[in-house]
Amino acid sequence: MPNMDSYIDWTGCELVERIPGKVSGRPIVRGTRILADTIAQDAELGSPLDEIQENYPDLPLATIQRLISFAQTHSRQPVS
Repeated sequence: MPNMDSYIDWTGCELVERIPGKVSGRPIVRGTRILADTIAQDAELGSPLDEIQENYPDLPLATIQRLISFAQTHSRQPVS
């Protein structure tokens, strides 16, 4: 799956930050090195919330739910 840049416009999500030089400046969950897009993609692929939390035990379930909700309302169509 090509992912040159985020398919989600994370601008305005207080849970996500971009730090130049950290994970190549890609959108990450604030205070972590977890790619925000990965959480959204896991949900899109049908992973249950508890499974996503198992994969990222440092993220509270409420944070995961808020990231998924934000992603669903701020997704961009990939350019073909």
